[in-house]
Amino acid sequence: MLDKVQPTEFAQINVAYNRVFRPGRLSVGLVLPLEAYAVDAEPTLRGHLKAAQKAEELGFAALWLRDVPFNVPSFGDPGQVYDPFVYLGALATVTDRIALGTSSVILPLRHPAHVAKAAATADMLSSGRLLLGVASGDRPEEYPAMNHSFDDRGARFRDSIDYIRAVGTAYPKYDSAQGTLSGGIDLLPKPHGTRLPMLITGGSQQSPDWVAQNGDGWMTYPRNAVAQGQVIADYRRRVKAAGEPDKPVMQSLYVDVVADPAAPPRPIHLGFQSGTDFLRSYLREVETLGVNHVALNLRFNQASIVSTLEHLADTLLSDFS
Repeated sequence: MLDKVQPTEFAQINVAYNRVFRPGRLSVGLVLPLEAYAVDAEPTLRGHLKAAQKAEELGFAALWLRDVPFNVPSFGDPGQVYDPFVYLGALATVTDRIALGTSSVILPLRHPAHVAKAAATADMLSSGRLLLGVASGDRPEEYPAMNHSFDDRGARFRDSIDYIRAVGTAYPKYDSAQGTLSGGIDLLPKPHGTRLPMLITGGSQQSPDWVAQNGDGWMTYPRNAVAQGQVIADYRRRVKAAGEPDKPVMQSLYVDVVADPAAPPRPIHLGFQSGTDFLRSYLREVETLGVNHVALNLRFNQASIVSTLEHLADTLLSDFS
């Protein structure tokens, strides 16, 4: 028997955070662009705003934008091409309910004041629908282009988190390597909710204890069930040891959804090709492991994206809504 009643909600932060993340439950989102494109190719982004509206209409919980400042050909993926904060503004104007997330903003390549202002603006324009995923970055080629060192990105990441938290308060006093806030100036706008919900991606060059204590949640990657269960349990043990309330965990997943619901899985990059029967069972399994949200990436999907979204909505989305 449990020794205490389990919480029905995570910390109250903003509309998106508390719609998308619920203890013991899984929701399903999508990684933009909603378009299939080959390795080394660039997405066209044709009809992308209509595709986002379609995802909202069908009931997906969130749309996620990657932050890729430069196309690094050796990496094989230019991401969703657009600046994430400009794109968030556009998405906020054409959608009403779906959460809008970054996965993730590369903090060491941006000044935290600019990140805080842009993120709070997107949060206000969307009436509290922003989820701010943050990361330290994994493409060394981008750093000299911005006159930054790759090796010390972990320290700048930590400083940026603290800076963004500081400017979310009124007339803050804060001294850091990236600037001094005297208490005589204020950064506007403030976030729509209590603060910007920041989810840390992977390790972000930090210790596991730091990640557990300082983020509002954790973004991780697909693993086999045993390994995924272990890392999630370890994360939540560290959250509890830090005296923090429970926090959500989300993961990405590449999928190629075929028409036959019973089609068995076949491995692809960071995911699998399968029918919806196996996808449903996979989502149920990671839900039992403690994953609260899965962001599906359809980059390698072979069927029409729109028909695939409709197929997912018709066959399994209601199980996780």
